[in-house]
Amino acid sequence: MKRFWKAVEVERVEGGWTVRLDERVLKTPAQQDLVVPSEALAQAIAAEWRAVEDKVDPRALPMTGLANAAIDRIAPDKERFAAELSAYAANELFCYRADYPRSLAEREEAEWDPLLDWARDHYEIDFVTTARVMHVEQPPETIATLAAAVANEDPFVLAGLSPMVRNGGSLVAALAVRHGAVAPPAAWAATDCHRRHQVEQWGDDPEGERASAARRVDFMTGARFLELL
Repeated sequence: MKRFWKAVEVERVEGGWTVRLDERVLKTPAQQDLVVPSEALAQAIAAEWRAVEDKVDPRALPMTGLANAAIDRIAPDKERFAAELSAYAANELFCYRADYPRSLAEREEAEWDPLLDWARDHYEIDFVTTARVMHVEQPPETIATLAAAVANEDPFVLAGLSPMVRNGGSLVAALAVRHGAVAPPAAWAATDCHRRHQVEQWGDDPEGERASAARRVDFMTGARFLELL
C-alpha cells in the first residue's frame, strides 16, 4: 500500500484511543477499528504512520503489528493464546543449568537465580532446577499458578508478552519485565546467557549473532509495547 494520507491524528473514542489517517480510522487487517487502551500506545502507533514515506512496510510498524494481533488474533480466542504462552512454564529456561564449565554455571546463578527468586516470592511458588539434559517436572502448583496469571492478562498484555516469551524462551523473564521487576535489557541478557558465554569462549559466529540480534529486537519490541499500555 502506498501512502495516501497527509495527516495522522490520535483521537479519544469509546473503549480507548484510535489513530486517524486524514479522516479514516486506522483499521486492522481484519477491518476492525484499531482501538488501543492508552494514549501513549496510540501516539506511538501514530508516529509509525507519520514516518511512512512512500510505501507501507509492516516491519517498520511494530507497535501497529502487536496492536493488530491483540485485536484480530488474541481477543477472539484469548484462552487458547494464553495457554500457548503459559506452556513455557513446564520447560522454564532458567531451570536447566550447566554444571560445566564452572564459568557458565556461575553466570547462570548470577543472572537466573534472582529472576527465579522473584517469581517464587511474587507468585508464592517453587521451581525444580536440574543440571541434567532430561526434562524435569515442575510442581503442579507452579504450572497452575503461572497459567492462571497469564490467563488473567488482557489481549494487549498478551500481545506484548508473546514476542518476549517466544524469543527469550522464558516465561519468568517476560513476567518479571511485565511487573517491573527487571529492566528489559537485563531480562534479554539473561535469556541470551549461553550464547554470550559461547562467544566469549570461542569467538563470534556472524550467523548466530544476526539471529540473536533479530530475536532481541522482537523481545524489546514486546517490552516497549507493554510499557506503553
